[in-house]
Amino acid sequence: MSNDRTLLVATDGQAVMRSHDNGQKWYRINIGQDLEFDDRVRCLLIDPANPRAVFAGAERGLFRSDDCGSRWDRVDCELNDYAVWKLAASESDPSVMYAGTGSPTLSILFRSRDGGKGWQRTPLEMPERCAGVSRPRMLAIAVDPDDANDVMVGVEEGGYFRSRDGGDTWERLDTTWPDHPGNSDIHDIVILRGEPKVILVLTVVALYRSTDDGKTWEFTSAKDSWGLRYSRKLQQKAGSQTELTLGIGDGTPGTQAAVLASSDAGATWTRTELSQPANSCIWAFAVNDADPDFLLTATKFGNLYRSEDGGKRWQKEWREFNEITDLAWIDAVPADMELPHVTG
Repeated sequence: MSNDRTLLVATDGQAVMRSHDNGQKWYRINIGQDLEFDDRVRCLLIDPANPRAVFAGAERGLFRSDDCGSRWDRVDCELNDYAVWKLAASESDPSVMYAGTGSPTLSILFRSRDGGKGWQRTPLEMPERCAGVSRPRMLAIAVDPDDANDVMVGVEEGGYFRSRDGGDTWERLDTTWPDHPGNSDIHDIVILRGEPKVILVLTVVALYRSTDDGKTWEFTSAKDSWGLRYSRKLQQKAGSQTELTLGIGDGTPGTQAAVLASSDAGATWTRTELSQPANSCIWAFAVNDADPDFLLTATKFGNLYRSEDGGKRWQKEWREFNEITDLAWIDAVPADMELPHVTG
């Protein structure tokens, strides 16, 4: 396996940690950049138009690196004064992107039609306060792979919403679900291309699955089916329309966790192998089309794992981190690396 890849770990308090040798050494962001080296970064998104570039949603705005996470510049835009919790790009039209904001700022859905340079506020906006997490945050955004204007959003806590016109109008859908769990805490959404197209919506305690464009839903209880009550993260395997992983735990942050795998578009799930027990709930995944069998996953409290067999087995990395919020990996390294902030 080549060492010429960059691993990125977004954290709550250490900004974005990076390795440019496949995890052997790790570095902090250098000082004197728009993104502070001790910032809170909530999410990462590789730019679909440039595989060496990555966006980071932080506590105050949106940032971008064009050199595999080495140097970061602020994207001066409507997101400057917001905590950005989620970023998503359209597969069919990469110039269309969506950003969800949240705690400690207002929870709003923003849209970009120029590849993330400029952003417009959409009408989807949550109240300042909510049940459960005090201030809502948009954790889930999924764009139909065939239609850049068909976007689905999940809010912790606030519900599951869909727009078919690029965010101009919205419909709330979770209130009609069968076996409704009693809250509106949405953690993740995945849309799988196929015949039929499959929509998966992960709530704090359950998975909802539809094969008829959301007209009807199958309900799976996390506790009853998988033995752990707190379902957190879904990840489609790169290049596949049927394979997924799912991260769960016994709470947040929790003390135990598991990674589940599905090969039938989320109809059934099996537990995968972790080389060492997780110390808290599974919180993030990372995939890349450059190598579909290489995946990363991480726990909320800093355990990082890798899989080199498509998500069947996971090996814990030697490096541990502070609180992890998101992951990404890039099939390249910076042409000119500045690496004075060595951490291991």
